Amino acid sequence: MIFEASRAKAVDQLNNFIEQNLTDYSKLRNFDFGPDNRSNISCLSPYITHSVINELEVIDKSLKKFSFSKNEKFIQEVLWRVYWKGWLELRPDVWTDYLRDLEIIKKEFKDDQNYKEALEGKTNIECFNQWIIELKENNYLHNHTRMWFASIWIFTLELPWQLGAEFFMQHLYDGDPASNTLGWRWVAGVQTQGKHYLASEWNINKFTNNRFQNIKLNEDVPPILSDKTYSINKKDFLNSEVLKNQTLLIFENNMTFEFSDFKQDKFKKILLISNSTDRTIKLSEKVSKFKADLLEDQKKRLKEKSIDCEIISINDLKNITEEVYALYPTVGENLDFIQNNNLKNIKFLYRKLDQFSWQYCNKGFFNFKNYIPKIIANFA
Repeated sequence: MIFEASRAKAVDQLNNFIEQNLTDYSKLRNFDFGPDNRSNISCLSPYITHSVINELEVIDKSLKKFSFSKNEKFIQEVLWRVYWKGWLELRPDVWTDYLRDLEIIKKEFKDDQNYKEALEGKTNIECFNQWIIELKENNYLHNHTRMWFASIWIFTLELPWQLGAEFFMQHLYDGDPASNTLGWRWVAGVQTQGKHYLASEWNINKFTNNRFQNIKLNEDVPPILSDKTYSINKKDFLNSEVLKNQTLLIFENNMTFEFSDFKQDKFKKILLISNSTDRTIKLSEKVSKFKADLLEDQKKRLKEKSIDCEIISINDLKNITEEVYALYPTVGENLDFIQNNNLKNIKFLYRKLDQFSWQYCNKGFFNFKNYIPKIIANFA
């Protein structure tokens, strides 16, 4: 599997999937046939995470191919990421608490042999060891496999979910704070209190076409308990008037300005923000390079449109004193940097899709998906 860091490659990937494989997606999506056969899934998440292509673009092309009823499962999966982000935006303390807990747990487990063997793929569970190798080599795992992996990590290897979430963030090209953190919380049983996900031998065998043998798992274990609850932090996500000849900041989650909601606004300069060092969770070299290459690809496309732009380090934001706009980076490391350094001169601009969709993220996804037709109709 090769993920080339370019919009051109992302569009090719999208078009090929829509034309050749979308028709069987609902039937085959849960199967992990191995890293050499991903025809049953789109593999678009590394691009959607960085908005190299956006959710509405993907949904629009899928609906031009098939009706909503035939596309419903695929569209739901595309909008899961929007839902997770909205859910976390309404409860940002979940992310803050996760990082705080992670710092404490890392110190406790730094010399833990079980933890070290898990990271190196040296457990007695063959499939898990293979997924470790696959994650490090390809920086991607099938979504179903991510659930199995997390369940084995938590309930069979008995390791803290926080460490597993960190490991995924370090190595996944599509890792983002919302989907990753909340997904691990869900498997553990603390996202939906008392409801966890337990991997089983029969399920792994079925959906990997019996690629693995002798899978000995703990299949009878209660969910992780947590007495922490989070109330909704009401926010409006409103944009202020965009004045002409201002500077715009773009972070790693919005790397296609020319297709954004603000492409018609006249900015005097665009600054693409690189964050390779100022992170609590240190990314692998390959993930850091993927992000850097995507920034370069966005810069090249902007230059081709004669837009003045340059790539700067996130630390350079401390030196900007005038008021500037920024495409909202969402809850995570980049927003943490802005808030921790009290950079009040930055005015956020929110995507229309997020502004409209996040109002439906106050409850679970099964409630959210009832509004998906309304969301799509709003942008048709």
